[in-house]
Amino acid sequence: MPGPGFRIPFGADVRRRLVVIGLDCAAPALLFDRFRDDLPVLGGLAARSAVGRMRSCDPPITIPAWAVMWTGQPPGRLGLYGFRHRRGASYTDGWLATSQSVRAPAVWDHLGGAGRPSVVIGSPPGYPVRPIHGHAVGCFITPPGRPYTHPPALQAEIEALVGEYRVDVPFRVEDRGALLDSLYDMTARRLRVVRHLLTTKPWDFFHWMEIGTDRAHHAFWKFMDPEHPRHVPGHPLATAIRDYYRYLDREIGELLGLLPDDALVLVVSDHGAKRMKGAFCVNEWLVAQGELVLRRRPDRPVPVEAAEVDWSRTRAWGWGGYYARIFFNVAGREAAGIVPPAAVPALARDLAERLRAVPDASGAPMATTVFAPGERYPEVRGDAPDLMVYFDDLSWRSAGTVGHPGGAWYLDENDTGPDDAVHDYDGVFILYDPRDGRRRELGTVDILDIAPTVLELLGLPVPADLPGRPLGARGGVG
Repeated sequence: MPGPGFRIPFGADVRRRLVVIGLDCAAPALLFDRFRDDLPVLGGLAARSAVGRMRSCDPPITIPAWAVMWTGQPPGRLGLYGFRHRRGASYTDGWLATSQSVRAPAVWDHLGGAGRPSVVIGSPPGYPVRPIHGHAVGCFITPPGRPYTHPPALQAEIEALVGEYRVDVPFRVEDRGALLDSLYDMTARRLRVVRHLLTTKPWDFFHWMEIGTDRAHHAFWKFMDPEHPRHVPGHPLATAIRDYYRYLDREIGELLGLLPDDALVLVVSDHGAKRMKGAFCVNEWLVAQGELVLRRRPDRPVPVEAAEVDWSRTRAWGWGGYYARIFFNVAGREAAGIVPPAAVPALARDLAERLRAVPDASGAPMATTVFAPGERYPEVRGDAPDLMVYFDDLSWRSAGTVGHPGGAWYLDENDTGPDDAVHDYDGVFILYDPRDGRRRELGTVDILDIAPTVLELLGLPVPADLPGRPLGARGGVG
Protein backbone atom coordinates (compact mmCIF):
# COMPACT_ATOMS: atom_id res chain seq x y z
CA MET A 1 0.00 0.00 0.00
CA PRO A 2 1.14 3.58 -0.51
CA GLY A 3 3.01 5.15 2.36
CA PRO A 4 2.27 8.27 4.41
CA GLY A 5 1.38 11.36 2.42
CA PHE A 6 0.18 9.42 -0.61
CA ARG A 7 -3.37 10.00 -1.85
CA ILE A 8 -5.26 7.97 -4.42
CA PRO A 9 -5.91 10.74 -6.96
CA PHE A 10 -9.10 11.20 -8.88
CA GLY A 11 -10.33 14.25 -10.65
CA ALA A 12 -11.84 16.01 -13.58
CA ASP A 13 -10.78 15.53 -17.17
CA VAL A 14 -8.33 18.44 -17.44
CA ARG A 15 -5.17 19.13 -19.40
CA ARG A 16 -2.60 16.61 -18.19
CA ARG A 17 0.31 17.65 -16.01
CA LEU A 18 3.38 15.58 -15.18
CA VAL A 19 5.79 15.48 -12.25
CA VAL A 20 9.13 13.78 -12.91
CA ILE A 21 11.19 12.64 -9.92
CA GLY A 22 14.68 11.97 -11.25
CA LEU A 23 16.94 9.93 -8.97
CA ASP A 24 20.38 9.98 -10.53
CA CYS A 25 21.98 6.53 -10.65
CA ALA A 26 19.09 4.87 -8.75
CA ALA A 27 19.64 1.14 -9.16
CA PRO A 28 16.79 -1.31 -9.87
CA ALA A 29 18.56 -3.90 -7.71
CA LEU A 30 18.19 -1.53 -4.76
CA LEU A 31 14.92 0.28 -5.37
CA PHE A 32 12.96 -2.71 -6.72
CA ASP A 33 14.62 -5.51 -4.77
CA ARG A 34 17.05 -5.00 -1.90
CA PHE A 35 15.32 -1.96 -0.37
CA ARG A 36 11.79 -2.77 -1.51
CA ASP A 37 10.38 -3.33 1.98
CA ASP A 38 12.00 -0.11 3.23
CA LEU A 39 10.31 2.14 0.64
CA PRO A 40 6.56 2.16 1.27
CA VAL A 41 5.88 5.28 -0.80
CA LEU A 42 7.78 4.26 -3.91
CA GLY A 43 6.59 0.68 -3.46
CA GLY A 44 2.99 1.83 -3.19
CA LEU A 45 3.40 4.02 -6.26
CA ALA A 46 4.93 1.13 -8.22
CA ALA A 47 2.02 -1.12 -7.25
CA ARG A 48 -0.28 1.20 -9.23
CA SER A 49 2.03 2.07 -12.12
CA ALA A 50 3.62 0.94 -15.33
CA VAL A 51 6.97 -0.34 -14.05
CA GLY A 52 10.19 -1.49 -15.66
CA ARG A 53 13.89 -1.09 -16.01
CA MET A 54 15.12 1.67 -18.27
CA ARG A 55 18.05 0.88 -20.54
CA SER A 56 20.37 3.86 -20.58
CA CYS A 57 22.37 5.21 -23.48
CA ASP A 58 25.95 4.41 -24.49
CA PRO A 59 27.79 5.42 -22.41
CA PRO A 60 25.52 5.12 -19.36
CA ILE A 61 26.81 8.29 -17.70
CA THR A 62 24.90 11.23 -16.15
CA ILE A 63 26.07 13.42 -19.01
CA PRO A 64 24.94 12.50 -21.67
CA ALA A 65 22.12 10.33 -20.25
CA TRP A 66 19.79 13.04 -18.92
CA ALA A 67 20.26 15.07 -22.11
CA VAL A 68 19.43 11.97 -24.16
CA MET A 69 16.35 11.33 -22.03
CA TRP A 70 14.87 14.80 -22.39
CA THR A 71 15.81 15.56 -26.00
CA GLY A 72 15.08 12.04 -27.26
CA GLN A 73 18.27 12.16 -29.31
CA PRO A 74 21.14 9.62 -29.06
CA PRO A 75 24.61 10.67 -27.87
CA GLY A 76 26.12 10.54 -31.34
CA ARG A 77 23.59 13.02 -32.68
CA LEU A 78 24.09 15.26 -29.65
CA GLY A 79 27.88 14.90 -29.89
CA LEU A 80 28.07 14.08 -26.18
CA TYR A 81 30.17 11.10 -25.07
CA GLY A 82 30.65 12.03 -21.42
CA PHE A 83 31.27 15.12 -19.34
CA ARG A 84 34.80 15.71 -20.65
CA HIS A 85 35.67 15.72 -24.36
CA ARG A 86 38.83 15.97 -26.41
CA ARG A 87 39.05 19.19 -28.40
CA GLY A 88 39.33 18.25 -32.04
CA ALA A 89 42.62 16.51 -32.80
CA SER A 90 44.50 18.01 -29.85
CA TYR A 91 46.71 15.78 -27.72
CA THR A 92 46.10 17.78 -24.54
CA ASP A 93 43.17 20.19 -24.86
CA GLY A 94 39.63 19.29 -23.89
CA TRP A 95 36.26 20.81 -23.17
CA LEU A 96 33.52 20.16 -20.64
CA ALA A 97 29.90 19.63 -21.58
CA THR A 98 27.49 22.40 -20.58
CA SER A 99 23.91 23.27 -21.41
CA GLN A 100 25.27 25.09 -24.46
CA SER A 101 26.57 21.75 -25.77
CA VAL A 102 23.00 20.48 -26.18
CA ARG A 103 21.59 21.89 -29.38
CA ALA A 104 18.46 19.75 -29.59
CA PRO A 105 15.24 20.94 -27.93
CA ALA A 106 14.23 19.27 -24.68
CA VAL A 107 10.72 18.28 -23.67
CA TRP A 108 10.27 21.58 -21.80
CA ASP A 109 11.27 23.51 -24.93
CA HIS A 110 8.47 21.80 -26.88
CA LEU A 111 6.06 22.58 -24.06
CA GLY A 112 7.20 26.19 -23.96
CA GLY A 113 6.57 26.51 -27.68
CA ALA A 114 2.99 25.50 -26.98
CA GLY A 115 2.69 28.11 -24.22
CA ARG A 116 2.81 25.55 -21.42
CA PRO A 117 5.07 26.29 -18.42
CA SER A 118 7.69 24.02 -16.85
CA VAL A 119 9.75 23.93 -13.68
CA VAL A 120 13.11 22.15 -14.07
CA ILE A 121 15.40 21.66 -11.06
CA GLY A 122 18.89 20.20 -11.37
CA SER A 123 18.63 18.38 -14.70
CA PRO A 124 22.09 18.14 -16.30
CA PRO A 125 23.73 19.65 -18.14
CA GLY A 126 22.08 22.63 -16.47
CA TYR A 127 24.80 25.28 -16.53
CA PRO A 128 24.58 27.95 -17.72
CA VAL A 129 20.86 27.94 -16.98
CA ARG A 130 18.98 28.22 -20.24
CA PRO A 131 15.85 30.39 -20.44
CA ILE A 132 12.68 28.32 -20.50
CA HIS A 133 8.98 29.10 -20.42
CA GLY A 134 8.80 28.77 -16.66
CA HIS A 135 11.42 28.41 -13.94
CA ALA A 136 14.75 26.55 -13.90
CA VAL A 137 17.44 25.82 -11.29
CA GLY A 138 20.93 24.72 -12.36
CA CYS A 139 22.56 21.33 -11.85
CA PHE A 140 25.67 19.96 -10.16
CA ILE A 141 28.08 21.29 -12.81
CA THR A 142 27.32 24.91 -11.82
CA PRO A 143 30.59 26.54 -10.65
CA PRO A 144 30.59 28.13 -7.18
CA GLY A 145 29.41 31.71 -7.13
CA ARG A 146 27.80 31.64 -10.57
CA PRO A 147 24.15 32.42 -11.35
CA TYR A 148 22.02 29.28 -11.28
CA THR A 149 18.40 30.23 -11.95
CA HIS A 150 16.00 31.34 -14.63
CA PRO A 151 14.64 33.90 -14.26
CA PRO A 152 17.63 35.47 -12.46
CA ALA A 153 15.43 36.86 -9.69
CA LEU A 154 14.56 33.31 -8.65
CA GLN A 155 18.04 32.95 -7.13
CA ALA A 156 17.32 35.57 -4.45
CA GLU A 157 13.97 33.92 -3.78
CA ILE A 158 15.70 30.56 -3.23
CA GLU A 159 18.41 31.98 -1.00
CA ALA A 160 15.83 33.77 1.13
CA LEU A 161 14.22 30.36 1.60
CA VAL A 162 17.25 28.11 2.26
CA GLY A 163 20.33 30.31 2.50
CA GLU A 164 23.15 28.81 0.45
CA TYR A 165 21.76 26.53 -2.27
CA ARG A 166 24.07 23.54 -2.74
CA VAL A 167 24.15 22.08 -6.25
CA ASP A 168 26.53 19.25 -5.25
CA VAL A 169 28.88 17.90 -2.59
CA PRO A 170 32.49 16.68 -2.99
CA PHE A 171 32.05 12.91 -2.92
CA ARG A 172 35.45 11.39 -3.75
CA VAL A 173 36.78 12.14 -0.28
CA GLU A 174 38.19 10.12 2.60
CA ASP A 175 35.99 11.60 5.34
CA ARG A 176 32.79 9.74 4.50
CA GLY A 177 31.04 10.74 7.73
CA ALA A 178 31.36 14.45 6.93
CA LEU A 179 30.25 13.70 3.37
CA LEU A 180 27.10 12.02 4.67
CA ASP A 181 26.21 15.11 6.71
CA SER A 182 26.77 17.31 3.64
CA LEU A 183 24.69 14.98 1.50
CA TYR A 184 21.64 15.28 3.73
CA ASP A 185 22.11 19.02 4.06
CA MET A 186 22.27 19.47 0.29
CA THR A 187 19.19 17.32 -0.30
CA ALA A 188 17.15 18.93 2.47
CA ARG A 189 17.80 22.39 1.04
CA ARG A 190 16.90 21.23 -2.44
CA LEU A 191 13.68 19.60 -1.23
CA ARG A 192 12.59 22.86 0.40
CA VAL A 193 13.08 24.52 -2.97
CA VAL A 194 11.21 21.71 -4.73
CA ARG A 195 8.19 22.05 -2.42
CA HIS A 196 8.25 25.83 -2.76
CA LEU A 197 8.32 25.83 -6.56
CA LEU A 198 5.82 22.98 -6.79
CA THR A 199 3.25 24.96 -4.84
CA THR A 200 3.94 28.55 -5.92
CA LYS A 201 4.83 28.45 -9.63
CA PRO A 202 2.71 27.53 -12.63
CA TRP A 203 3.68 24.28 -14.35
CA ASP A 204 2.46 21.58 -16.67
CA PHE A 205 5.81 19.77 -16.45
CA PHE A 206 7.71 19.65 -13.16
CA HIS A 207 11.10 17.92 -13.00
CA TRP A 208 13.32 17.53 -9.95
CA MET A 209 16.60 15.66 -10.42
CA GLU A 210 18.42 14.57 -7.26
CA ILE A 211 22.18 13.95 -7.60
CA GLY A 212 22.40 12.68 -4.01
CA THR A 213 21.58 9.07 -4.92
CA ASP A 214 24.58 8.97 -7.23
CA ARG A 215 26.88 10.45 -4.60
CA ALA A 216 25.66 7.98 -1.97
CA HIS A 217 26.44 5.01 -4.22
CA HIS A 218 29.94 6.19 -5.02
CA ALA A 219 30.76 7.00 -1.40
CA PHE A 220 29.17 4.17 0.61
CA TRP A 221 28.70 1.06 -1.55
CA LYS A 222 31.61 -0.90 -0.07
CA PHE A 223 30.16 -0.57 3.43
CA MET A 224 26.80 -1.98 2.30
CA ASP A 225 27.90 -4.80 -0.01
CA PRO A 226 29.57 -7.93 1.44
CA GLU A 227 30.69 -8.92 -2.07
CA HIS A 228 32.52 -5.65 -2.66
CA PRO A 229 36.28 -6.35 -2.95
CA ARG A 230 36.97 -3.62 -0.37
CA HIS A 231 34.05 -4.37 1.93
CA VAL A 232 34.42 -3.23 5.53
CA PRO A 233 32.32 -5.58 7.73
CA GLY A 234 30.38 -3.96 10.53
CA HIS A 235 31.18 -0.41 9.46
CA PRO A 236 29.03 2.34 11.03
CA LEU A 237 28.11 3.47 7.49
CA ALA A 238 26.82 0.04 6.46
CA THR A 239 23.25 1.37 6.24
CA ALA A 240 24.08 4.80 4.81
CA ILE A 241 22.67 4.10 1.34
CA ARG A 242 19.57 2.34 2.66
CA ASP A 243 18.89 5.16 5.12
CA TYR A 244 19.26 7.78 2.41
CA TYR A 245 16.79 5.92 0.16
CA ARG A 246 14.37 5.73 3.09
CA TYR A 247 14.75 9.45 3.67
CA LEU A 248 13.99 10.19 0.01
CA ASP A 249 11.02 7.84 0.13
CA ARG A 250 9.47 9.78 3.04
CA GLU A 251 10.12 13.10 1.28
CA ILE A 252 8.61 11.83 -1.95
CA GLY A 253 5.51 10.83 0.01
CA GLU A 254 5.14 14.43 1.18
CA LEU A 255 5.56 15.71 -2.36
CA LEU A 256 2.92 13.34 -3.71
CA GLY A 257 0.51 14.71 -1.13
CA LEU A 258 0.97 18.19 -2.63
CA LEU A 259 0.12 17.23 -6.19
CA PRO A 260 -3.04 18.02 -8.12
CA ASP A 261 -5.35 15.02 -8.25
CA ASP A 262 -4.90 14.40 -11.96
CA ALA A 263 -1.09 14.75 -12.12
CA LEU A 264 0.90 11.99 -13.78
CA VAL A 265 4.01 10.93 -11.85
CA LEU A 266 7.18 9.55 -13.40
CA VAL A 267 10.06 8.22 -11.29
CA VAL A 268 13.13 7.56 -13.39
CA SER A 269 16.90 7.23 -13.17
CA ASP A 270 19.38 7.88 -15.93
CA HIS A 271 21.37 4.68 -15.33
CA GLY A 272 22.02 2.20 -12.55
CA ALA A 273 24.92 1.36 -10.26
CA LYS A 274 26.91 -1.62 -8.98
CA ARG A 275 30.06 -2.39 -7.03
CA MET A 276 33.38 -1.30 -8.50
CA LYS A 277 35.92 -4.11 -8.77
CA GLY A 278 38.85 -1.80 -9.45
CA ALA A 279 40.41 0.34 -12.14
CA PHE A 280 42.26 -0.84 -15.24
CA CYS A 281 45.17 1.37 -16.28
CA VAL A 282 44.47 1.59 -19.98
CA ASN A 283 47.49 3.74 -20.80
CA GLU A 284 49.87 1.51 -18.86
CA TRP A 285 48.48 -1.36 -20.92
CA LEU A 286 48.97 0.60 -24.14
CA VAL A 287 52.57 1.31 -23.10
CA ALA A 288 53.15 -2.41 -22.52
CA GLN A 289 51.61 -3.15 -25.93
CA GLY A 290 53.99 -0.71 -27.63
CA GLU A 291 51.12 1.48 -28.80
CA LEU A 292 51.87 4.40 -26.46
CA VAL A 293 55.52 5.42 -26.21
CA LEU A 294 56.86 7.64 -23.41
CA ARG A 295 60.06 9.64 -23.69
CA ARG A 296 60.41 9.32 -19.92
CA ARG A 297 58.29 7.50 -17.38
CA PRO A 298 56.81 9.81 -14.74
CA ASP A 299 58.03 9.17 -11.19
CA ARG A 300 54.42 9.32 -9.97
CA PRO A 301 51.01 8.77 -11.57
CA VAL A 302 49.99 11.68 -13.80
CA PRO A 303 47.31 12.20 -16.44
CA VAL A 304 48.48 11.12 -19.87
CA GLU A 305 48.13 14.74 -21.00
CA ALA A 306 50.89 15.67 -18.53
CA ALA A 307 53.24 12.82 -19.51
CA GLU A 308 56.16 13.13 -21.93
CA VAL A 309 54.72 11.18 -24.85
CA ASP A 310 56.75 10.46 -27.95
CA TRP A 311 54.05 11.16 -30.48
CA SER A 312 56.37 10.27 -33.37
CA ARG A 313 56.17 6.62 -32.23
CA THR A 314 52.72 6.48 -30.58
CA ARG A 315 49.75 4.91 -32.36
CA ALA A 316 47.09 5.10 -29.64
CA TRP A 317 46.37 6.53 -26.19
CA GLY A 318 43.38 6.58 -23.89
CA TRP A 319 41.32 8.45 -21.36
CA GLY A 320 40.00 7.18 -18.05
CA GLY A 321 36.55 7.34 -16.50
CA TYR A 322 33.63 4.94 -16.24
CA TYR A 323 34.74 3.68 -19.65
CA ALA A 324 37.90 4.05 -21.71
CA ARG A 325 38.10 6.32 -24.72
CA ILE A 326 40.82 5.29 -27.16
CA PHE A 327 42.23 7.78 -29.64
CA PHE A 328 44.39 6.97 -32.66
CA ASN A 329 47.33 9.10 -33.76
CA VAL A 330 46.23 9.46 -37.37
CA ALA A 331 48.43 10.95 -40.08
CA GLY A 332 46.84 14.11 -41.45
CA ARG A 333 44.52 14.46 -38.47
CA GLU A 334 46.78 14.71 -35.41
CA ALA A 335 49.74 17.08 -35.56
CA ALA A 336 52.29 14.26 -35.34
CA GLY A 337 50.05 11.46 -36.59
CA ILE A 338 51.71 8.27 -37.80
CA VAL A 339 48.80 5.88 -38.52
CA PRO A 340 47.83 6.05 -42.19
CA PRO A 341 44.08 6.66 -42.51
CA ALA A 342 43.73 3.49 -44.57
CA ALA A 343 45.23 1.51 -41.66
CA VAL A 344 42.77 2.80 -39.04
CA PRO A 345 40.13 0.05 -39.49
CA ALA A 346 42.74 -2.69 -39.10
CA LEU A 347 44.22 -0.99 -36.04
CA ALA A 348 40.75 -0.67 -34.53
CA ARG A 349 40.01 -4.37 -35.07
CA ASP A 350 43.40 -5.43 -33.71
CA LEU A 351 43.19 -3.26 -30.58
CA ALA A 352 39.60 -4.32 -29.95
CA GLU A 353 40.60 -7.99 -30.11
CA ARG A 354 43.49 -7.47 -27.71
CA LEU A 355 41.39 -5.42 -25.27
CA ARG A 356 38.68 -8.09 -25.17
CA ALA A 357 41.34 -10.66 -24.30
CA VAL A 358 42.68 -8.78 -21.25
CA PRO A 359 42.00 -10.76 -18.03
CA ASP A 360 41.17 -9.26 -14.66
CA ALA A 361 43.69 -8.92 -11.85
CA SER A 362 43.22 -12.58 -10.86
CA GLY A 363 43.72 -13.83 -14.41
CA ALA A 364 40.01 -14.57 -14.96
CA PRO A 365 38.38 -13.48 -18.23
CA MET A 366 36.66 -10.10 -18.33
CA ALA A 367 33.44 -9.47 -20.25
CA THR A 368 34.85 -6.44 -22.03
CA THR A 369 32.95 -4.65 -24.77
CA VAL A 370 34.80 -2.62 -27.42
CA PHE A 371 33.13 -0.67 -30.20
CA ALA A 372 33.63 2.27 -32.51
CA PRO A 373 31.04 5.06 -32.12
CA GLY A 374 29.74 4.43 -35.63
CA GLU A 375 28.76 0.90 -34.57
CA ARG A 376 26.31 2.21 -31.95
CA TYR A 377 25.14 5.57 -33.23
CA PRO A 378 23.37 6.28 -36.53
CA GLU A 379 25.20 9.63 -36.57
CA VAL A 380 28.55 10.54 -35.00
CA ARG A 381 28.96 14.25 -34.37
CA GLY A 382 31.42 16.27 -32.36
CA ASP A 383 34.67 15.07 -30.81
CA ALA A 384 34.10 11.34 -30.58
CA PRO A 385 36.78 8.83 -29.55
CA ASP A 386 37.97 6.23 -32.03
CA LEU A 387 37.08 3.33 -29.72
CA MET A 388 34.92 3.02 -26.61
CA VAL A 389 35.75 0.31 -24.07
CA TYR A 390 33.59 -1.04 -21.22
CA PHE A 391 35.91 -3.13 -19.05
CA ASP A 392 34.28 -6.24 -17.61
CA ASP A 393 30.72 -5.17 -18.27
CA LEU A 394 31.53 -1.75 -16.72
CA SER A 395 32.64 -3.33 -13.41
CA TRP A 396 36.18 -1.95 -13.82
CA ARG A 397 36.77 1.76 -14.27
CA SER A 398 39.31 2.97 -16.78
CA ALA A 399 42.31 4.70 -15.16
CA GLY A 400 43.94 7.12 -17.59
CA THR A 401 47.01 7.96 -15.52
CA VAL A 402 50.53 6.68 -16.24
CA GLY A 403 53.50 6.35 -13.93
CA HIS A 404 52.16 3.64 -11.62
CA PRO A 405 54.88 1.56 -9.90
CA GLY A 406 56.04 -1.23 -12.16
CA GLY A 407 53.68 -0.13 -14.91
CA ALA A 408 50.78 -1.76 -13.03
CA TRP A 409 47.66 -2.46 -15.02
CA TYR A 410 45.30 -2.95 -12.08
CA LEU A 411 44.38 -0.64 -9.22
CA ASP A 412 42.25 -1.54 -6.23
CA GLU A 413 40.94 2.01 -6.12
CA ASN A 414 40.00 4.76 -8.56
CA ASP A 415 42.94 6.94 -9.64
CA THR A 416 41.05 10.24 -9.23
CA GLY A 417 39.81 9.80 -5.66
CA PRO A 418 38.01 7.21 -3.51
CA ASP A 419 35.09 5.55 -5.26
CA ASP A 420 33.04 2.46 -4.38
CA ALA A 421 30.64 2.13 -7.32
CA VAL A 422 30.46 2.17 -11.08
CA HIS A 423 27.56 2.77 -13.40
CA ASP A 424 25.31 0.05 -14.72
CA TYR A 425 23.22 -0.01 -17.89
CA ASP A 426 19.70 -0.09 -16.42
CA GLY A 427 17.93 2.59 -14.43
CA VAL A 428 14.39 2.55 -13.04
CA PHE A 429 11.08 3.51 -14.60
CA ILE A 430 7.79 4.01 -12.71
CA LEU A 431 4.92 5.83 -14.44
CA TYR A 432 1.77 6.44 -12.41
CA ASP A 433 -1.42 7.55 -14.12
CA PRO A 434 -4.21 8.31 -11.64
CA ARG A 435 -6.77 7.54 -14.36
CA ASP A 436 -5.57 3.96 -14.45
CA GLY A 437 -3.94 2.75 -11.23
CA ARG A 438 -3.09 -0.77 -12.47
CA ARG A 439 0.37 -2.28 -12.10
CA ARG A 440 1.79 -3.19 -15.47
CA GLU A 441 5.16 -4.81 -16.00
CA LEU A 442 6.95 -3.20 -18.94
CA GLY A 443 10.16 -5.23 -18.91
CA THR A 444 12.92 -2.98 -20.21
CA VAL A 445 12.17 0.36 -21.83
CA ASP A 446 14.68 2.41 -23.79
CA ILE A 447 15.87 5.83 -22.67
CA LEU A 448 15.12 7.14 -26.17
CA ASP A 449 11.43 6.34 -25.61
CA ILE A 450 11.08 8.67 -22.61
CA ALA A 451 10.83 12.02 -24.43
CA PRO A 452 8.27 10.84 -27.02
CA THR A 453 6.26 9.14 -24.26
CA VAL A 454 6.15 12.32 -22.18
CA LEU A 455 5.21 14.45 -25.17
CA GLU A 456 2.38 12.08 -26.08
CA LEU A 457 1.11 11.91 -22.49
CA LEU A 458 1.00 15.71 -22.35
CA GLY A 459 -0.84 15.96 -25.64
CA LEU A 460 1.99 17.33 -27.77
CA PRO A 461 3.02 16.03 -31.19
CA VAL A 462 6.11 13.83 -31.28
CA PRO A 463 8.75 15.25 -33.67
CA ALA A 464 9.47 12.97 -36.60
CA ASP A 465 13.24 13.09 -36.00
CA LEU A 466 13.05 11.36 -32.61
CA PRO A 467 14.25 7.75 -32.99
CA GLY A 468 12.30 6.53 -29.94
CA ARG A 469 8.61 5.64 -29.80
CA PRO A 470 5.95 6.53 -27.24
CA LEU A 471 5.44 3.56 -24.94
CA GLY A 472 1.72 3.83 -25.56
CA ALA A 473 2.35 2.95 -29.19
CA ARG A 474 3.50 -0.49 -28.10
CA GLY A 475 0.83 -0.97 -25.47
CA GLY A 476 3.03 -0.02 -22.52
CA VAL A 477 1.27 3.02 -21.09
CA GLY A 478 -1.66 5.24 -21.86
